[in-house]
Formats: sequence, structure tokens, C-alpha cells
Amino acid sequence: MTIVPVAMAVGEASPGLTGSTEQAPSAAGKRPSVSVVLPCLDEAESVGACVHEALEVLAAAGIPSEVVVVDNGSSDGSPELAAAAGARVVNEEYPGYGSALRAGFSAARGDIIVMADADSTYDLPKIPELVRPIADDEADLVLGTRLDAATRRTMPWSHRFLGTPALTFLVARACGRRVSTDSQSGFRAFRRRDIKKLDLRSTGMELASEMLIRAARAGYRITEVPTTYRVRVGESKLETLSDGWRHLQLILLLAPDLLLIGPGAALLFVGVVLQILSYVSPTGVDVGSLEWQPVFFSGIALILGTQALLAGSVLAHYSSLTVSGVHRRFEFVGRRSFTNGCLAVGVLLAIVGVAIDLVLFLVWLSGETPSPLSSLRHASLAQSLIIVGSTLALFGIVSRFLRAQAIPKRADPIRTDVSPPTSH
Repeated sequence: MTIVPVAMAVGEASPGLTGSTEQAPSAAGKRPSVSVVLPCLDEAESVGACVHEALEVLAAAGIPSEVVVVDNGSSDGSPELAAAAGARVVNEEYPGYGSALRAGFSAARGDIIVMADADSTYDLPKIPELVRPIADDEADLVLGTRLDAATRRTMPWSHRFLGTPALTFLVARACGRRVSTDSQSGFRAFRRRDIKKLDLRSTGMELASEMLIRAARAGYRITEVPTTYRVRVGESKLETLSDGWRHLQLILLLAPDLLLIGPGAALLFVGVVLQILSYVSPTGVDVGSLEWQPVFFSGIALILGTQALLAGSVLAHYSSLTVSGVHRRFEFVGRRSFTNGCLAVGVLLAIVGVAIDLVLFLVWLSGETPSPLSSLRHASLAQSLIIVGSTLALFGIVSRFLRAQAIPKRADPIRTDVSPPTSH
């Protein structure tokens, strides 16, 4: 990250957040200083106007301020236009919306940071309203919500009614509660010291979800301010499918209990129930005029449930996001007894499955003709036990290997009985 030395614009001396000549002190008794961070990639048509608008609004409100424009590889003269408008320009070579914002957060000098976009979509005159709850110590993170004011011209219907609500729902589940009605809003305010504690790592659009999940899990107070959403100036950099997938990946890594552990436990339970049902009701289950054989789905549920539980537990244990700041979630996953147990149980289940298959084979060789449904139930159970057992055993083996690799080797003891070489 490099910084282009240009003049830093600071609001004039009328103090306070109310725009009056009297200072409105924050909870700390000091006038807040605000940095507006704008990521920028080829935004020549709008970046200058955004810088002007932010500086004028903050100056009118009497808030000392700066605008930091993070150029992410523009080739249309955006950095020069931003600097001419009064911004401090930071160059971030690593591509991505998240990379640019993180660079801007690091470069910001204000006590409070406001993040927005350089494409004129966000309602920058609302900056004082976003800042006020932070300055008054009423919130730690404030979002400017857009959905109520969005129109077909400002936001595609697929984003407004499908993508954003779906991601907002998943983020809420990952946070443990609903913290926002518009989780993908990029118009936010927070303290500089607080954002550093979150250890944000995303490089793309998924930074919006990561910030909310980490903030909620850290106990931050999150609130919203209704804002408008304007027509974008220039070409959108958003890639719906790839960016949406990156959001899902991040939610999966930070909250595996949402997409893996919960569904995995449910599938495992359903698999066990259906397997028992196939023995309790050998002829199947009547579904209207049809007769359904639960044995066909029980094995699938058992296998997928086991795999999802194991994968989710490992991700939850090694995730950079923990429930508390001290203890890891699913701490038992890292213990040697757990990996040994998985290996032992897995081998036992696989042996039982092979034994059932062997019995069925011997019955077949003897010429006996057992009921087809009975053979099907036994064969399904055998295959499920073999696959589930092999999965557990392989997990135990790989975990033991990785654990052994993670233990640092003891260095050779330093010998003290060796005379130093003589110099010539």
C-alpha cells in the first residue's frame, strides 16, 4: 500500500455534530474526527463529486474530517481527480473491494471511519446521521439501509428481493440474531480502534458480511439509519454469481454450524430414524397410493450427515472466529482422544458392515432365498456402515497425521563439551 502525498481536507472549525456553533461533545467529551473511506476503481465520472459532497456535508456539520480515496488500479485518471477534489489518495495494489477498504481503514486518521462507495449511489449527506450514534457512544457499528428507498433504476430486482434478503437471512443466522435489515449495505460508520479489533481478512465484496458477523460475535452494538439509494454513475463492478458465492463461502467458514453442523445433525438423525423404520415396517410406508421404502434414503442421510458434522466441527474449531476470545469452539476436535475415537469407531463400523455383507453373500451361496426386501434392508445398512465407518477412520488418520505435523520437533540439545574451533 502506498500513499500519494496530496492535501488532506479537514472540516472548518465550527464544532459539534449538530451544525451549530456550540460543540456537541461525544461520550468521551471530545469532538469526533471523521475519515470517509471510498474504494475506487475507474470512477472518474463520480469520484470527484463524491469527495466534494462528503467534505461539504461534514464541514457544514462542523465535523473535522478527511476523505481517503483508495485507488485499486484505476486507469482513467480517478486518483488525480480525487486528489484535485481534496482527497488523500491511497494506492492499494492487491485487487478487490475488501482489500481497498482494509487499506483505507489502515490509512485513516480519524477516530471515526465512514465507508461508502465512489459511484454516487450512497446518500453521503446522511454521513452526520451515521456518525452521531458512534460519537454519542450509543452504537459501535451503524449501517445506512437502502432497501426501502431502492427502486428498479437504482437496484436490480434480483438483488433487492432475492440476493440481499437471502444473504441478510444467512448473516443473521451466523450472527446469532438479526442485526440488520440490509446486511450488504456498504455505507457504514464505526470507530477506527474497533474495526482493528475485528481482524478483517476478506479481499472482496464479502467483507460486508464478515464485518457484521465478527462485530456481532464480538458483542458490538449495531444499529441502522435509513438512507436513500441513488442511481449509479459509471459501470458496476459487482459480479452477482461470483460475489454471492464468495459470501456463502465466508459464511460457511465463519459459521459452519449454520450450513454444516445443524443440517448434518438433522440428516444423521433422519437417517437413523429411517433405518429403524425400514425394519419396523418391512413392507414400506404408504404415501397415498404409493408405497415408499425409507431404506433408499436412510443410507444417503447417514453418510451425508456424518460428513457434514465432521467438516463443520473441524471448520468451527479452526475458524478464526470464536465464540469467546479465549476458548475455541468444538475444542474436543483438536484432542488426540477424539481422533483416536473416530479411528476406532470407524474401523468397528466398517468391520460390522463387511460382516453383514459377508453373511448375505454366504446365504446367497447356500442357495437360500430370503425376502428381497429383507436382503435390501440388510445390504443398505451394510453399505452405510462401511462408508460411514471409512469416513470416520480416514478422518481419524488424517487428523492424527496433521496433529503430528503441527507439533514442533524438539531441537537437538546444544553440546557444551565441544571446544570452539581454533582460529588461524
